[in-house]
Amino acid sequence: MERLSKISDQELHRWLSDIIMVTEPSSVYIVLGDEEDFNYIKEAALKNKEELKTKHERHTVHFDGLPDLARDRKNTKILTEQDMEIPFINTMKRDEGLAEIKDIIKGIMKGKEMYVGFFCLGPRGSPYTPLAVQVTDSSYVMHSELILYRPCYEEFIRMSPNTKYFRFLHSAGERDGLGWIKNVERRRIYIDLRDETAYTTNSQYAGNTIGLKKLAFRLTIHRGLLEGWLSEHMFIVGVKGSGGRITYFTGAFPAGCGKTSTALMADTIIGDDLALIREVNGIPMAINPENGMFGIIDGVNPIDDPKIYEILISPEDDVIFSNVLLEDNGEVWWNGKSEEPRSGINYAGKWWPGKKDEDGKEIKPSHPNARFTTRLSYLKHLDPRVNDPQGVPVGGMIFGGRDSDTWVPVEESFNWEHGVVTKGAALESERTAAVIGKSGVREFSPYAILDFLSISVGKFTQLHFDFGKKLSRKPKIFGVNYFLKGSDGRFLNEKVDKKVWLKWMELRIHDDVGFLESPTGRIPAYNDLEELFSRELGKEYKPKEYEEQFTIRVPKHLAKIERIWSVYEKIPDTPQLLFEILKEEKDRLLAYRDKFGDYISPFKLDKR
Repeated sequence: MERLSKISDQELHRWLSDIIMVTEPSSVYIVLGDEEDFNYIKEAALKNKEELKTKHERHTVHFDGLPDLARDRKNTKILTEQDMEIPFINTMKRDEGLAEIKDIIKGIMKGKEMYVGFFCLGPRGSPYTPLAVQVTDSSYVMHSELILYRPCYEEFIRMSPNTKYFRFLHSAGERDGLGWIKNVERRRIYIDLRDETAYTTNSQYAGNTIGLKKLAFRLTIHRGLLEGWLSEHMFIVGVKGSGGRITYFTGAFPAGCGKTSTALMADTIIGDDLALIREVNGIPMAINPENGMFGIIDGVNPIDDPKIYEILISPEDDVIFSNVLLEDNGEVWWNGKSEEPRSGINYAGKWWPGKKDEDGKEIKPSHPNARFTTRLSYLKHLDPRVNDPQGVPVGGMIFGGRDSDTWVPVEESFNWEHGVVTKGAALESERTAAVIGKSGVREFSPYAILDFLSISVGKFTQLHFDFGKKLSRKPKIFGVNYFLKGSDGRFLNEKVDKKVWLKWMELRIHDDVGFLESPTGRIPAYNDLEELFSRELGKEYKPKEYEEQFTIRVPKHLAKIERIWSVYEKIPDTPQLLFEILKEEKDRLLAYRDKFGDYISPFKLDKR
């Protein structure tokens, strides 16, 4: 009470009182976010077995349990004032949703401690940083948030009476002997846009439960629509150019598509997942609402991912591993470590080499959606402007997904509007293990944000058009594709090649190199890539490789346009400009096909 009484906001006191009366926790702990609180929360997580010890004191392991290993699309709903359908978004009448949540959470915290944390979603002291309050009975959730976000108790003490802030209520509910959620059928993730409040019940998986991450993301998207700024599923990185200049990029990729590895390969990093972008004097300025990384660990290895691998094996760094293998000797194992896994505990319970499920299928030692939670500050290439209250200027925006047969590895759009439509709004990707359902299916994934949208993708597209009109210096927009395959089914590029694509894009921001004009955008000239591969990677880049990678596959692009058109024509508020740009792209493809055929070698294209 002493800690809480220093915050004068009466609405906050009323809300917390209501929660306490309904959920009935045995005690309440107000989290200041200092080292003493951090240690208290971590010890609580170990004591109640939400986390387990490893051989390193600063490392812990968390298991979600088999029914709770990914985002739950079905039970994630946006609460609306009336029956209002939003294409691709689950909605529910607000009154019904709130009534259901209130029923589910009655007495749900009995015998537990309730934690209340106060956070900044961006640099402290920034006029662009939203504030947020997290309430949870999960010490694992609060432990994660103290690593991932900036504690801001003092900001709440200082805030003015009319300051808006986001609110998040979570309860893991009952857990069984393995620590898994008992009542997973009562798992709910409801987002109330009117009150800027999110509710999560009967789940532990961080994508469903860490309010400040993807639940806050949905709320910032809606607030951005009302206020005219962009909340994006994008990393923020710096790429060095000639004379030591730093050019800042943001980049959007669906989960498991190379987003984190790209951010870690850049010269400097501000954030690996989210970006809030505002127009300041005609310039797009970006801040990272987070202060840590919640990344997929599957495949992380010392060759391809040395920066993050070093953090994950360092005993000096705070790391929460989730859904990996905790070996009997206290070692943590995931797919990417060189040694063979040994017996221990994993996401499915006790594990040993060769263990099979009831259908005779071998159980993997570490789950494909296993994760790590750690601090950005451990990265040696952390950008010095990471906590700049004004943010950093965005020179380029990148969109990428899993695409085996259509997009070339890197391509610049003709202009802002063309990029918004053909790289952002038209993004597709093959599904990964980060969501519940069958992996490998090609999905419509506009802006790599569809799972998190709280508004129509048509409105989100119009917001980008409107935002561009306010800019005196528009970022160049690029599409990248790390997953293009050859006729033999093999990937045409190695993981490290993305460094070359980053360097080429940096050169293009400043018009330091030319390009080849294709019907779908601007692609690199062979000589420029040959030089970059040699300089950046010490690799020989052969004309045959270049031609196979950068051939324009006209039938695939035409089929894609038809798919994208058919999606947006069913969305009532799609801007007419989107269809005009798709029609222009189709006409160019047909004209190029008449001249060059279905598959156009880049060596036939004009250099500009």
